[in-house]
Amino acid sequence: MRIVYMGTPEFAVNPLKKLDENYEVIMVVTQPDKEVGRKKEIKYSEVKKYALEHNIPVFQPEKIRNDYQTIIDANPDVIITCAYGQIIPKELLDYPKYKCINIHASLLPKLRGGAPIHWSIINGDSKTGITIMYMNEKMDEGDILYQKEIEILDSDNVESLHDKLSELGSKMIIDFIPMLEEGNINPVKQNNSEATYGYNVTREDEHIDFNKTSREIFNQIRGLNPWPVSYAVLDNKVFKIYASRISDNKPNGEIGEIVNVYLDGLGVKTSDGEIIITEIKEEGKNRILVKDYLNGIHDKDSLKHKIFS
Repeated sequence: MRIVYMGTPEFAVNPLKKLDENYEVIMVVTQPDKEVGRKKEIKYSEVKKYALEHNIPVFQPEKIRNDYQTIIDANPDVIITCAYGQIIPKELLDYPKYKCINIHASLLPKLRGGAPIHWSIINGDSKTGITIMYMNEKMDEGDILYQKEIEILDSDNVESLHDKLSELGSKMIIDFIPMLEEGNINPVKQNNSEATYGYNVTREDEHIDFNKTSREIFNQIRGLNPWPVSYAVLDNKVFKIYASRISDNKPNGEIGEIVNVYLDGLGVKTSDGEIIITEIKEEGKNRILVKDYLNGIHDKDSLKHKIFS
């Protein structure tokens, strides 16, 4: 089984590693290198780093829809993609013997798009999973070939769920390839009427609106931790908010008002009660537990009645 693997971020490394250990990965296709920082240092994708460390040839087209002949010339039996980041042209989708297979981090048709892990938590879903699917020219609309689900816990954030799903995807693709070779698959068309979308997170999505319920805010905070991180504004300063817990209190006060100062957190009024913020990063400063932040404030009661916006 000659495999061309297409992926870019850290999420795609575990499946690549499993495929490399069990099959012949003849090429890795990943997004072009990026210039980062003021010094414009070149940054490789996580998938490229793995490929170089394991002597796998790397191909990095700027626009794959116009530049894919190198992949065809490699004569793969199958193309496997995982968080690659570009739409694959039909000429490439149809070329391999076993077509083009995608590993997607949701239970399709739910949460098509580039940020399904974030949105599964933000939306308050109780479960998510991995879908292995045929690719077509549309975004995450191909026939479903293999699915497994996992529970989303209140203790999960983006990082923990990302790691669980990456590991699940790597196990599933190894289980799936023998099924593919033997023709032991049953493609199922997606029901487009049930489709939802997990588009890339915007700056607006990161801003906390305390008019929401405590549960909605709790899910938003953990659904953006540790990247790109939710935020609110206090005293004209941006505070990134990493962690919180839901209070049983139903305090009076204005929406967004600091109504209680606890040993380990700031109690903020929401539409249906109180959310206790427990980990923050004030602009220009380091990430810190709120209990440590409060240790640096002489008059803690002075925080009461201030408003997060």
